[in-house]
Amino acid sequence: MSLLNIQAQKRFTVVIDPGHGGKDPGCVGAISKEKAINLAVALKFGSLIEHNHSDVQIIYTRKTDVFIPLDERANIANKYKADLFISIHANSVRRGNASGTETYTLGLANSDENLDVAMRENSVILMEDDYFRKYEGFDPTSTESYIIFEFIQNKHMEQSISLASEIQQSFVQARRSNRGVRQAGLLVLRKTSMPGVLVELGFISNRTEERFMASVEGQNILAQAIYKAFDTYKNDYDRKLGDIKEKQVITVPPPADNGNTRTVTDHTGDILYAVQILTSDRKLSVNDRRFKGYDDVSFYIDKGVYKYIYGATSDYKKILNTHKKAAKDFKGAFIIKMKEGKRVYN
Repeated sequence: MSLLNIQAQKRFTVVIDPGHGGKDPGCVGAISKEKAINLAVALKFGSLIEHNHSDVQIIYTRKTDVFIPLDERANIANKYKADLFISIHANSVRRGNASGTETYTLGLANSDENLDVAMRENSVILMEDDYFRKYEGFDPTSTESYIIFEFIQNKHMEQSISLASEIQQSFVQARRSNRGVRQAGLLVLRKTSMPGVLVELGFISNRTEERFMASVEGQNILAQAIYKAFDTYKNDYDRKLGDIKEKQVITVPPPADNGNTRTVTDHTGDILYAVQILTSDRKLSVNDRRFKGYDDVSFYIDKGVYKYIYGATSDYKKILNTHKKAAKDFKGAFIIKMKEGKRVYN
């Protein structure tokens, strides 16, 4: 297989944070507990990333029913120098029959409703030892404590709002009621040093939504909606990174003489089209079963990840037919453009 030798960079890392856990059940409904719903959706969401983005490192703050302090959740994300932090929760109200999804970014709560959510989510610190010292005197039950969020200048706000908006759009497409993107003084987001959001999947206090969130089908739909938003965010991230890499020098070693290789470069300067079919964190054998019998497969390396392409050609009509065929065998296959050994993003 041919190799486009691009300087390796650290893998994109996402931290998935299932809210609550262990001695902290979160909101409690008639038939379920929030901590179980959060964990189920989080694991399904992570599995979707794992199967479709092998170039992404997934870190969970918890994968079982254990209690993790809020500051430790943030510490995990900071320790791994994560590129993205997504915390998953379910909502509840004391009165009424509220419904719908909403996604929070860090900021000053501009309504009593948003403040109530922040107070509920932050109140978990009361279960922690020596919380008053750990959180520098912050009292989650006092409105005065939330004044600190008025002065926060979050350099990741734009990316966080962008992801939150994508998540809400995905929920709408999944036929979930949209309560919009909101801001609140959430400690778990305040202590993380990367773009981050807190997703409220629905209201466990609403019997209809609780049954949906507690069901396997509902959890799959919610996880797929969050994944779709993540996929859009990640592709945009890759595109912006690719724009930077356009200036990097790429060398192309001659292909190995094994009768199954091709080079994806064209020194005439013409645009080539190819179908990207899969990625891997290591070089695969030409006979690897993941290629499903396809020959004439090439790869290039991006951020230390092997990205495999098929059917390189300068004929756009031909690549459309190739993509139509490949998409039946490779979920998520898509067309890319290349010029002189470089992927082109416009």
